[in-house]
Amino acid sequence: MSGTVSLLPEDQWLEAGGVRVPTQLAILPWQAAGRSFTPTGYGRRIPTTRRIQLPGSPRWRRVYVCIFSNAGTAYVDGPRDPATGTRPWIVIHN
Repeated sequence: MSGTVSLLPEDQWLEAGGVRVPTQLAILPWQAAGRSFTPTGYGRRIPTTRRIQLPGSPRWRRVYVCIFSNAGTAYVDGPRDPATGTRPWIVIHN
């Protein structure tokens, strides 16, 4: 599944963990078609059109939104904890 990807200018970068991070506009095909990820628009892991690169990592991570009412939380999955196997959320800010 590929779509449009472009690096955003620094003034449009997002903040993760208190640090401004490089941000890409990475539109998925269903987003370009104007469709919603779920029929209701609500869910725990709704993909957005943004990807960020955490400090010290070469990997681009998709920004997701957890939304079940009129307010949502934007986040990326952090690195997996080998002891517990869980991936902590890293909350994203504008």
